Amino acid sequence: MTQYAVTNPATGEVEKTYPTASDTQIHAAIDCAHRAFGDWRRSEVATRVALLNRVADLYAQRREALAAIISREMGKPLAQAKGEIDIVVLIYRYYADKGPRYLEDEPIETAVGNALVRKEGLGVLLGIMPWNFPYYQVARLAAPNLMNGNTILLKHAPQCPESAEAMEQIFRDAGAPEGVYLTIYATNQQAADIIADPRVLGVSLTGSERAGAAVAEIAGRHLKKVVLELGGSDPFIVLDDADLDQAVQQALVGRFGNAGQACNAAKRIIVDDALHDDFVSAFKTAIEGIKVGDPMAADTFMGPLSSERALQTLDAQVQDAIAQGASVLVGGQRLDRPGAWYAPTLLSGVTPEMRLFREELFGPVAVVYRVGGEEEAIRLANDTAYGLGAVIQSTDLARAHRIAGCLETGMVNINEAPGSAAELPFGGIKRSGFGRELGRDGMEEFVNRKVVKVGAAIAPQR
Repeated sequence: MTQYAVTNPATGEVEKTYPTASDTQIHAAIDCAHRAFGDWRRSEVATRVALLNRVADLYAQRREALAAIISREMGKPLAQAKGEIDIVVLIYRYYADKGPRYLEDEPIETAVGNALVRKEGLGVLLGIMPWNFPYYQVARLAAPNLMNGNTILLKHAPQCPESAEAMEQIFRDAGAPEGVYLTIYATNQQAADIIADPRVLGVSLTGSERAGAAVAEIAGRHLKKVVLELGGSDPFIVLDDADLDQAVQQALVGRFGNAGQACNAAKRIIVDDALHDDFVSAFKTAIEGIKVGDPMAADTFMGPLSSERALQTLDAQVQDAIAQGASVLVGGQRLDRPGAWYAPTLLSGVTPEMRLFREELFGPVAVVYRVGGEEEAIRLANDTAYGLGAVIQSTDLARAHRIAGCLETGMVNINEAPGSAAELPFGGIKRSGFGRELGRDGMEEFVNRKVVKVGAAIAPQR
């Protein structure tokens, strides 16, 4: 049985538990969301704009309390938790501002008569969300799709019930009609049943490759639209003409922010031979200077991993690499304190025989590779089943753009740490999933693009 509970990873203590929904409650929630869709899809765009703006206002007003919740739930340092709230506010504001224009009818030229494409909501959407960015991931689904006229059923990660509860309360307090946004504490089997329900028209999942494959299989059997944002093993390429200090600092933030628990984190640091030794020396020093501590403390940069299970998975990957000859330059073990604490780690000498070479690293572990030029860097960057994002560090922007065109990813950042913005489509290719969130592309994933055509006037009969 799935248990929804707040287990503080800084201490290992269970602070609060929540009851799993009964099948009767699940069916009632689906019915409520389905009935709400009938009215919400016909609501004025101005009504939807007003709701999103009120939601943004409440996130901003409750920033401190919301940040503290996820610091307890999954160990995010308070400063980073507040930063997550800030981007959530921007996302809701973005769709309140840009959404009406994105929903405008699109005229189509035809040989006879005239036509247009009208964008309408599909219906009830199920969101299956992860624990690493408890508010941000939900906003990526909820903001554009509420603007579209869809309604949302939200199944959050079992370790994030309190933040899920807080988000539903925000929608209530913002005046959302009953059923427009609902939280369900469902088991995996109940989630499968929800996907199969004919009243549910689409599914958005952010999570592991394994979870994505399972959801896609069920959705495929029932002909449901799916957006999947899955894992990543993103390369961070440092070319021979890179700004060394900038590359080190951005690699540090890109790999160890949120304790390395981000799908688009900089997981494989690929450095040209000309800068390799200097980069590794400076990167090692920077990692050793990371402040690991109480996530509620203002000066903490890195807190614990999200759970003991996450720590054990990460450590097993690291120990496998060490046993097969990888070198530990920094860290390489859990920290000796209660809770799910792991040392910021830097490894070198990782080879294709090791798990780390092929598997996603979801934690504060960076792997550095030495390459002899940009062609080798590109080959190594693409030598992965994943294709989410990448970073290129180079002072030659034309060169960086050319290399960006060679990378098998959905996103590339040049001379900046991996990140996100409300206006930028987010998503990947290969085993990192399909579909996009955010930006105009994210708003158009779950819409019915309805063609409406008017024929040429018919002359009246005499």
